[in-house]
Amino acid sequence: MKTVRTFYILIITQIFSLIGSRMTGIAIGIKVFADTGDASPVLIAAFFAELPGMLGNTLAGFVADRLDRRHVIMLGDAGQALATTLLLVSFWSGAFQLWHLYVMMLFTGIFATIQGPASQAAITMLVPPDQRDRANSIREIGFPLAGVIAPTVAALLYTAFGVIGVILVDLATFVVAITVVSRIQIPRPTQSQEDREAGEVWWREALGGWRFLWQRPTLFAASVYISFIWFLINGPLGTETPYILSITGSEEMLGIILSAMNFGAFAGAGVIALVGRVRNRMLVILAAMLLHGSAMIAYGIVRHPVLLALAVLVTMFPLALIGALFATILQNKTPPDMQGRVFGAYGQMGMLLTPFSFLITAALVDNVLEPAIQTPGWAVVAPLVGDQPGAGIGLLLVIVGSIIVVTTLLVGAQPRIRRLEQDLPDYVVEPEPIPPAIEALTEVLKC
Repeated sequence: MKTVRTFYILIITQIFSLIGSRMTGIAIGIKVFADTGDASPVLIAAFFAELPGMLGNTLAGFVADRLDRRHVIMLGDAGQALATTLLLVSFWSGAFQLWHLYVMMLFTGIFATIQGPASQAAITMLVPPDQRDRANSIREIGFPLAGVIAPTVAALLYTAFGVIGVILVDLATFVVAITVVSRIQIPRPTQSQEDREAGEVWWREALGGWRFLWQRPTLFAASVYISFIWFLINGPLGTETPYILSITGSEEMLGIILSAMNFGAFAGAGVIALVGRVRNRMLVILAAMLLHGSAMIAYGIVRHPVLLALAVLVTMFPLALIGALFATILQNKTPPDMQGRVFGAYGQMGMLLTPFSFLITAALVDNVLEPAIQTPGWAVVAPLVGDQPGAGIGLLLVIVGSIIVVTTLLVGAQPRIRRLEQDLPDYVVEPEPIPPAIEALTEVLKC
């Protein structure tokens, strides 16, 4: 089908652009750290990049539903390319200051947020229902794939050409993406009854995604459950570098284990891409969450490098799989002309909590768990996680993994959650009514 081919063209160019953006992020991180000797500017820049998603996903979903989604995707790429160009000028002129980076990352985050719901909602208009699991999994593959390719290519380019060379390559990927998207067609959805009921005042329309989910309590509960899990794991999984180094004491082993982490996420999405279509998606999501929680417990306990790599691989394996399958559920249950707002609302749930996960994790590890290793009370948990530096992070991983397992068992015990797909019917696009003149002409021709 032509629209499916369009999807693959779109997703390949977006993954290509994502790899370029990751390369720029890595190169700037290297440059800033080399100049300042401080990791804080990179973390602050990451915060500014995430800030628009925390605050603006709902509005971005409204934009995706009200404008041509092809134009919204192009706007997202063009805005990010403009921010990258201004950053290039800053480095090239020798006038670079840290506040330039913060402003440009905020600018980039705004346009990435605008683009997100439009990209997800476009899948429904390009891919038939029986191929959406595969389509969403291929989209999910982009993130771990960029995590594997970008560091190596960025390091090579940075060594040869410096940060300016890496940014130029990134800009080239944006040009390719914008050019390709400008030449494809993404069908516009027809207006649904649900959209008409969202209201004619813009702010009521913008909140239509939240209202749609709220009026379907089981779908809303599933969205909150998955967003809560993302909140639990964001901070702890972000401690991989200090945790793995504290156990192995080897930068070389750190690289190998981080590669296993990216491969796990890649493999999870790859399995769905190969299978093509999954039945009882909610049951698979619950089972994957149990696997994720159990693997995280193991990740916090094991100390041998091989077992550590295996544990982190299995920990990451379910995440892209879960993201792809739940995206399909939302696409199947939501009218196409409201999917931007629904994905915006769902994205906002997760993004609102993300910074708190990092802040809480940092406070617990630095001020509570790691100092507790030196206290007599640590002897209670030492047989489980050890008493070496980093054992506090290990205990946090065990606790979070246990919470995930218990929460998932409680959620899975609810029949409405398990039967979400059966009880909540898929949205079926109603055929447009035939104009009376055409209908009369058809009757005449039959005679």
